[in-house]
Amino acid sequence: METTTIVLTENDVEKYEIIILVSPKKSIPPEVIFLSNIDQAVTFPIETLYFFQVNKDKRSSTSDIANKVKKATCELLLPYYFMAGRLSFNNNTHKLELVCNNAGIPFVSAKSKLMLSDLGDLSLPNPTFGYFIHRPKVYGSLDERPLLTIQVTRFKCGAFSVGFLTSHAILDGKAACEMFLNLVALCKGEGLKLPVICNNRTSIKARNPPKIKYPHNEYIILPKISSLATAFTTSYEAAPSPLIFANKYSHKLFKFNVEMISQLKKKSNTRCSTFEAIVAHIWKQRTRAVFDKSDDLSTVLFAVDIRSIITPNLPSGFVGNAVVTAFATSKILDLVKNPISYGVKLIKEAKQRISEDYVRSVIDWLEIYRGIPATNNGNFYVSAWWKLPFGELDFGYGRPVHVGPVLSGNDEFVLLLSEGNGGINVWMGLEVEKMNKFITHVFDL
Repeated sequence: METTTIVLTENDVEKYEIIILVSPKKSIPPEVIFLSNIDQAVTFPIETLYFFQVNKDKRSSTSDIANKVKKATCELLLPYYFMAGRLSFNNNTHKLELVCNNAGIPFVSAKSKLMLSDLGDLSLPNPTFGYFIHRPKVYGSLDERPLLTIQVTRFKCGAFSVGFLTSHAILDGKAACEMFLNLVALCKGEGLKLPVICNNRTSIKARNPPKIKYPHNEYIILPKISSLATAFTTSYEAAPSPLIFANKYSHKLFKFNVEMISQLKKKSNTRCSTFEAIVAHIWKQRTRAVFDKSDDLSTVLFAVDIRSIITPNLPSGFVGNAVVTAFATSKILDLVKNPISYGVKLIKEAKQRISEDYVRSVIDWLEIYRGIPATNNGNFYVSAWWKLPFGELDFGYGRPVHVGPVLSGNDEFVLLLSEGNGGINVWMGLEVEKMNKFITHVFDL
């Protein structure tokens, strides 16, 4: 496993144009869009970085790639006008809402003196890849935070990267991916790939009065309602930049090929999905590395899409968060001593728990307690990026040679990315000592 990565500096990426793009659709007074309780629980930014290699005979044609994407973004902001708005805290309802004030989205055109090949293995976690993402005031006060930023960086060889920063409160992974696909379609002059956009979230509104029918240990109650401004934290104050965490944590990428995944499934002694097998394995080995007391509890959390679970089903083109958190919990001793089949069984049960009745109970629980996913006390959240069609983006030069997150410094999240040949790349961070423990067991199959 490769352990060294290139260290970039601000001199390697020149941002030669930064402009604010606004939507041609204007509403006076500004439209205010209701955000669901699920939206309220995930107000952190998501960074997604794409790298595109360009054939030698087409390299000169990318000289104006930034302008092409910028023009397409202007068109995108007609149907996605709300992305030019801002989150606002309503003092009467004590909730966040989306104000379509057309404050705009920052668009950055950049160039690098480097060749794409100079970056080495693009799949390895690298905090300095943050130079390919534009982060203006993203970690500042709520009304200053753009809901979307885009940066296009062209390399010396004609290759280019596109870095997106999106607010999770506005788009979940599926909705964000659909927006990106619409952008590339506009960039190629094809019109919207997914023309129907549904921004009405009232179908997943809490009941009146709320009816909590289940214990929801997958969420934790925050002491103050206003803390929702920064999900997974407890204050409105600025969250630190991911670059700050570069030395505090060890970040690694673990590659599980098809044969390794098949071996994990075989050991489970039951029919199980790739997701169930890999999550059960990572949960067990991470627990061994993170926890000291065998009588403590360890919990793994993950998202379940509810678009087809609730009635009526959420419509095609729904934007917003249409996922709830599922969880599996075990005593540490039971988890680490039992075979992988034990963890697989618990994960299957967690998935089966997510019925419409359960989803409505979650929404009502959040209405009363305004909580966030319980990634505290050593627990963690698994996000299956490989299931989303991020790799289908094509600006006219072929699909990306790599797509993934930028190092966040957050050890509460484990990302599952496509390995490219049917395998899974496990992307994660831990404190250095804990990571060293994890490494010793992660490939004990």
